[in-house]
Amino acid sequence: MAIHPLAILPILLGMAGARPGGARLTVTSPAFPAGGAIPKRHTCDGGNVSPAVAWSGAPAATKSFAVVVDDPDARNFTHWLIFDIPASATSMPEGVRAGSVPKGAAEAANDFGATGYGGPCPPSGTHRYSHRVYALDVASLALPRATKKAFEAAAKGHVLAEGELVGTYRRAGR
Repeated sequence: MAIHPLAILPILLGMAGARPGGARLTVTSPAFPAGGAIPKRHTCDGGNVSPAVAWSGAPAATKSFAVVVDDPDARNFTHWLIFDIPASATSMPEGVRAGSVPKGAAEAANDFGATGYGGPCPPSGTHRYSHRVYALDVASLALPRATKKAFEAAAKGHVLAEGELVGTYRRAGR
């Protein structure tokens, strides 16, 4: 019997350290609608330009945000992880490059082996790309070696709210 991908969402939220009954953030992008196709410009077949991502509904106690982009169809391959985003932020603009993150924010290594955004590049078929935003109750996770595993461990117990926007991408001819 196949398990619907959304059925494991509560399990994943618990692993991220979300507090029971936590608030939900609304996450949007002008680049693509929820469940829609991610434009080529934001992929390895285009310019690998990070899409703009906006969020709303953060609890008043929020001290920082984190944005994680990964591919659940490729064992949660991480395409981007930016954290310690100031609590005053409500979005990330399009085209954020490695090293040009907002003041105070930091990036973790992605699964391409670098920091910064690496766009969708599925080897075959259509893959889903999760753009998750976390509202945290700490201003800084103080990660000397920023990896997704280190981020998840540091964020555990500090997630006040989270939200997700999922887009899809399929490479031409694959």
